[in-house]
Amino acid sequence: MRLTRYFLPVMKETPAEAQIASHRLMLRAGMIKQNAAGIYSWLPLGLKVLRNIERIVHEEQQAAGHLPILMPTLQPADLWRESGRYDAYGEELLRIRDRHERDMLYGPTNEEMVTDIFRSHVESYKALPLTLYHIQWKFRDERRPRFGVMRGREFLMKDGYNFDLTKDDAIHAYNRHMASYLRTYERMGLKAIPMRADSGPIGGDDTHEFLVLAETGESEVFYDKAIEDLHLGDRAIDYADREQLEGIREEWTTPYARTDETHDPALYEAIPEERRVQGRGIEVGQIFYFGAKYSEPMGATVIDAEGNRAPVHMGSHGIGVSRLVGAIIEASHDDKGIIWPEAVAPFGCGIVNLRQGDAETDAACEDLYAKLSAAGAEPLYDDRNERAGAKFNTMDLIGLPWRITVGPRGLKDGLVEVTCRKTGETEEMSPEAAAAKIATVFAGI
Repeated sequence: MRLTRYFLPVMKETPAEAQIASHRLMLRAGMIKQNAAGIYSWLPLGLKVLRNIERIVHEEQQAAGHLPILMPTLQPADLWRESGRYDAYGEELLRIRDRHERDMLYGPTNEEMVTDIFRSHVESYKALPLTLYHIQWKFRDERRPRFGVMRGREFLMKDGYNFDLTKDDAIHAYNRHMASYLRTYERMGLKAIPMRADSGPIGGDDTHEFLVLAETGESEVFYDKAIEDLHLGDRAIDYADREQLEGIREEWTTPYARTDETHDPALYEAIPEERRVQGRGIEVGQIFYFGAKYSEPMGATVIDAEGNRAPVHMGSHGIGVSRLVGAIIEASHDDKGIIWPEAVAPFGCGIVNLRQGDAETDAACEDLYAKLSAAGAEPLYDDRNERAGAKFNTMDLIGLPWRITVGPRGLKDGLVEVTCRKTGETEEMSPEAAAAKIATVFAGI
């Protein structure tokens, strides 16, 4: 993409209403525009990041054997009355009526609707196990929406729902989600720690939140520093292997890690003092097992091997897709701007032309642009007639992982500069070597 043809409304001044880094930088980088309290339009740069995150979530869910569907944003209130949540959910639930005076709601989550889909189409235990998920916009009427997309009223969420015959099968689904979530966050360059949490209005006994450590996090967290050394890395995961998945869950949940809601001071004090960490975290996902909480009152049953009807065991599993954009920025930025991990970056590389209109410099930039585009690195070419400082400031603000700087002085020696946004290190090399270096980085993404 050429910057002269792109819509990138960057701001020089910090917006007064933005209280945390991610909100400030998303507004300044032209990623979002506020339309109402807690409700935002996603502009081209922000939407590209959002779609990259969404793609990774889809890939990891389907690798775990989960099936994508798409449910509507508006739901009939009668389904929620069946489960007992319509009156119990509270003022965050946006209740509305259509022209026929039927009670509706803008869904904050989809347990009832997906249970209705299941009971309408599944009769036999032979159709199990089954996990359905979707990525859809949700709405919760927060009393005090703040911190940009971190605590908005409208948000994009992946929510998945498992249906299993027995509790053991449902716990296997729980472990499957834990492993797939850990891999999802690692692919995004995040360290997300699963912590014992409170189930809230979803319900259920088994639940873990995934929290990214950040000073601006809304949750106070307490954990054993040993968990920071855990990584899935490149290990192969067989999502049908119950023993392997149970081992991953044990590996990641044995070290103490809890939010303030479930914190146990006695267990925390038992950790060696040098390993005790108290800080703050941003919730980016949560998994639940809640048994027959919804299937029993809503009649979601299957015929088992003995010919008897039994309610299915269920769990729900969420990832805050739009919230992750803010969480990544909170975890990865400096005083110049955002620092995107390669996997979610809106563009892989920025090309800065230091002398627009110079024939040799223009030709070198065009050649780099063509080669990087062909290699799938998706460059953003700053072809504006702007001074060099303004171009560098823009690139630093929007946080592209790599920058190639092309100018007549370097080209006299057959060289361009390649700068890593994360480390700030710059190397001089030929344009051909620069293109090859960037293409290699993005080959596996």
